[in-house]
Amino acid sequence: MTEQGNAVFLSYASQDAQCAQRICEALRAAGIDVFLDQSELRGGDAWDQKIRHEIHDCALFIPMISQHTQERLEGYFRREWKLAIDRTHDMAEQKPFLVPVVIDGTSEKEAFVPDPFKTVQWTRLPGGETPPAFVERVKRLLSPELSPLSTVSGAGPAIREPMRTRRRSKPVLLAAVAFVVLAALGYFLANKFWIPQPPTPETAARAVAPASDFNPSPHSIAVLPFADMSEKQDQGYFADGMAEEIIDLLTKIPQLTVISRTSSFQFKGREVDVKAIGSTLGSRYLVEGSVRNLGDRFRIAAQLIDTRDGANRWSETYDRRIDDAFKVQEEIAASLVRALEIAVGTGGLPARQIPKNATAYNLYLRGLQAFDHFNRDGFEQAADLFQQSLDLEPQFGAAASGLANVELFVAQWGYVPPRIGYERARQSAKLAIKLDPLLASPHIILSAVATQYDWDWAGAAHELDAAEALNARDPMVHAFRGILAIATGRYAEATSQLNAALRLEPLTPNVLFNLGWAHYWSGQMPEAEASLRRALQISPTYESAHYYLGHVLLSRGDLANALSEMQHELDEESRIAGIASVQFAMGHRAESDAVLAHLTTLAADDWASGIASVHALRNEADATFQWLDRAYAQKDEDLYLIKGNPLFRNVAHDPRYKAFLRKMNLPD
Repeated sequence: MTEQGNAVFLSYASQDAQCAQRICEALRAAGIDVFLDQSELRGGDAWDQKIRHEIHDCALFIPMISQHTQERLEGYFRREWKLAIDRTHDMAEQKPFLVPVVIDGTSEKEAFVPDPFKTVQWTRLPGGETPPAFVERVKRLLSPELSPLSTVSGAGPAIREPMRTRRRSKPVLLAAVAFVVLAALGYFLANKFWIPQPPTPETAARAVAPASDFNPSPHSIAVLPFADMSEKQDQGYFADGMAEEIIDLLTKIPQLTVISRTSSFQFKGREVDVKAIGSTLGSRYLVEGSVRNLGDRFRIAAQLIDTRDGANRWSETYDRRIDDAFKVQEEIAASLVRALEIAVGTGGLPARQIPKNATAYNLYLRGLQAFDHFNRDGFEQAADLFQQSLDLEPQFGAAASGLANVELFVAQWGYVPPRIGYERARQSAKLAIKLDPLLASPHIILSAVATQYDWDWAGAAHELDAAEALNARDPMVHAFRGILAIATGRYAEATSQLNAALRLEPLTPNVLFNLGWAHYWSGQMPEAEASLRRALQISPTYESAHYYLGHVLLSRGDLANALSEMQHELDEESRIAGIASVQFAMGHRAESDAVLAHLTTLAADDWASGIASVHALRNEADATFQWLDRAYAQKDEDLYLIKGNPLFRNVAHDPRYKAFLRKMNLPD
């Protein structure tokens, strides 16, 4: 399973030995090699040396966090934690290593743990009980085929989750980060946030690409991430920005079909044959490039490759001053258009706002990089950097748009009350539009606020119209139109819009997941199952996909497989809700009651609508509407999906359901 010594090192306070043993036994039962000091240390071993050796050689480090670790401010386990953190300093940011586990009610926010522990996804295993989903996650992290994008350690890409999330609404929440793609500088952050566990290009290729007969549109092009060739390897943010800006420029040319950054950046840092990339992305041409810092100058190389035969159709190298970056971006985009002139014709480059202050631009780029950490610290750092950029250049609309995007996420992820977070996002988005009327991104942000907070469906559609007028070819416009159509009961339109987004987002399970929603809501169960399974094929750890697939199977009466899907769901609250629903359908009332009671304790403050859905499936109408009223008072953002939601079909004929839809500004 791994070329290193012991696959997993389990670190714990001595008082938690029993829980550690349970976790150890569950992992070993699955064939996972685990180092547990009480069973692995033998007489004559030098204890400290043995521990250091095992931490140095292990493939994953699992620190167990509990009230006992809280109470012990000194202890050998803290030395183990420090040794593990020290080891991460020599690792690539993309290497999975830290997998924190909480075995009781200890708050992640208040836990006395090293800061790096708080930048990765935590798992709760009460009492050390270890569900199959966690074992599968560990096995995937140990897999040698794990994508470098699937980081679980360090300050890498944004697959990590903060300590508190509203995960059921993640498909829309995650799409929201793409608002930045439409900024004047075109920085598309979607790659690391779409999915909790991004697919490897190889996995995505198997799931998406046709096996043969590759015949891409002659107008299709994908820009791969530029390589950072600087001596210190510290210009990654600038290299990504260069590629992303070129994507944005090309997107505005009507004759071109431009694959989104979400999909093309899946190949960052990987040696993959251009033909395979072209087949996977459905792209005739690829753009590759590199950036090298030369003091106050830089060297940018770019080339255009035909994916059918690997031939180089155009290449150029530019040696320029740092403040000429925007000119180089436009020169490269214009050269690409000229190189493809026979196939696609000519097109003028779009107008855009160019910041005058180089420091403000640099702060903006670093803000995007901080956002890519996709955790609370990253959000806070990004907001500070965007604000600094605005302070230096008050007319910089893209920085205001980036700030609005951060504020939207801070609200969605529950770090501030909705009435504060959404209003901040609204005001920053309006400022961005005022500063730069050419930006489409703030209109999509306003559409999200209207959908998830205001429940203003007409207002949401109006903002999407404005965004489309500014950038008709952006996949996020299609994706959000599809989501809005689901929310308002227009399922054929939802399917059409999401399929349009999928053509530009071929490696994005988020779109497939939402397409599964559209089919499920409209009663097309085979199509819903197919879309959800395709999403899981690309990204096996995509949260809520097993949950909704379980519900699709439940609706068809396939109870055993429905329960299996629910048990494989990684999101704890969704998994518990799904199991409670299936157990009830199986006639196991007592088991369902116990699981529902646990869900109620766990999710009362942040997912009242989820609790309501279980009561609805159990035909408990009074409890359903009590919890829906609570969700309404909490501004539960999942409520935008209430209309036509199959989970509430048992109460759909209750007069209170129609009254609730009217309260949500939705037609009956």
